[in-house]
Amino acid sequence: MLIEIPALLNSEEVQATVAALLDQPWIDGKVTAGQRSAMAKNNRQLSEDSPVAIRLGEQILRRLSDNALFMSAALPKKIYPPLFNRYSTGEAFDWHIDNAIRGIQGVRERVRTDISATLFLADPTRYDGGELVIRDTFGEHAVKLPAGHLLIYPGSSLHKINPVTRGERIASFFWVESLVREDSQRQLLLDMDVAIQRLTAQHADDPALLQLSGVYHNLLRRWSDV
Repeated sequence: MLIEIPALLNSEEVQATVAALLDQPWIDGKVTAGQRSAMAKNNRQLSEDSPVAIRLGEQILRRLSDNALFMSAALPKKIYPPLFNRYSTGEAFDWHIDNAIRGIQGVRERVRTDISATLFLADPTRYDGGELVIRDTFGEHAVKLPAGHLLIYPGSSLHKINPVTRGERIASFFWVESLVREDSQRQLLLDMDVAIQRLTAQHADDPALLQLSGVYHNLLRRWSDV
């Protein structure tokens, strides 16, 4: 499932984030790519141990924990600390699949990449190209969201970043290990959760809501990987 989470960062936060990022030194983006992906990758990235990257990443993590849609859709167990990249004219990242397991730098912890996430930070009118293209059973989906909006999608997806032809694309990216590793199961749980919330707003006293909520939690109990 592809899910857009609007305005994870507001416009002031986006502007402050981009200003802080542009003031930092950048390195070759191949440092976080697997051996095969490195051949397709042509961009720049902020070092994982950069104090600015760590501080901005922690801000994103706080916003994620406060976002009801993200929590319901991703059901996060672990989140890889957010990273930051940029693409200027001619830079791109050809078709690839993200590594299934990623070790967090400096700690003995690994994250299974059930969900990939991209937080768009550049105003889409300020650059051409740079679309995130995701291929699934329904074809290819080209995504270019407003600054501050987040897209989450299955980590198993084949995807690419189209070449930037004008301006500069800046984004944060990270991965989520979900309590429920199967994408189709997460989608069913999200649909049920949304339905429960809507019914609660309209018919809070309906006893069927208690039964429906029980089904949701029993499915989560059955499918969760804790």
